[in-house]
Amino acid sequence: MKLIRFGEYGKEKPGVIVDDNWFDVSSYIEDYNEHFFEQDGLSRIKKIITENKDSLPILNKNTRLGSSVARPSKIICIGLNYEDHAKETGAAIPKEPIIFFKSTTALCGPNDDVVIPRNSTKTDWEVELAFVISKKASYVEEAEAMNYVAGYCLHNDYSEREYQLERGGQWVKGKSCDTFAPLGPFLATPDEVGEVNNLKMWLKVNGKTYQNSSTSNLIFKIPFLVHYLSQFMTLLPGDVISTGTPPGVGLGIKPEPVYLKAGDVVELGIEGLGTQMQQARKWG
Repeated sequence: MKLIRFGEYGKEKPGVIVDDNWFDVSSYIEDYNEHFFEQDGLSRIKKIITENKDSLPILNKNTRLGSSVARPSKIICIGLNYEDHAKETGAAIPKEPIIFFKSTTALCGPNDDVVIPRNSTKTDWEVELAFVISKKASYVEEAEAMNYVAGYCLHNDYSEREYQLERGGQWVKGKSCDTFAPLGPFLATPDEVGEVNNLKMWLKVNGKTYQNSSTSNLIFKIPFLVHYLSQFMTLLPGDVISTGTPPGVGLGIKPEPVYLKAGDVVELGIEGLGTQMQQARKWG
């Protein structure tokens, strides 16, 4: 299945994509949130589609899409999870996953504008594979980890590099600005994706390709990440985990880094998970 959320920002409703058509399921489901996943919502929505496909309201595909899940309890990100990305930033290859959080207020739709923060000069891009937790997870064995994955999304982990790297403290300051977590266009259940460890991924700015890689290059794969994270915190249904970005971020461009300016257009995609497009604009 492919789950979407549509409508005005902050008032999104749940929908589904079936046979390339968009359908409104808001008369059956309140939202794709913690309660939905906790109550085995994926099974419920599958039954709803089977029993009501011919009567579900069809959506216009020009309708705005929001984040493909409602605001979760947390967004957990994995840093430097591609060896060649670590090298381009001058960082050591991690021996254990580097964990940081991204504010849930950074969530937005896949095609919403990215807002360059006030006084920012180093707003950067990062195409990433994200996955969503299906049920409460604590001290999960790696062999059982995939039973806790509801599905996968495309994520652009926007980063303000000055805030992240030059202002002291943890990375979260450079990761959490409004619009810095466009998620979607849809949440794809595992059966829709197939081999998640071999998906092509790419990102362009103003038509120029900067990132071109594959999830096959992840250092720490999804089962290990679920296991590892669950040793330190309880993962709740609907939580988003973003697995890291490949090389080609603006920070790593030689001889001089390249950062976003107002009017720039960012396009990105992951095989089987759709595409996004954001236009950069100034704050205010």
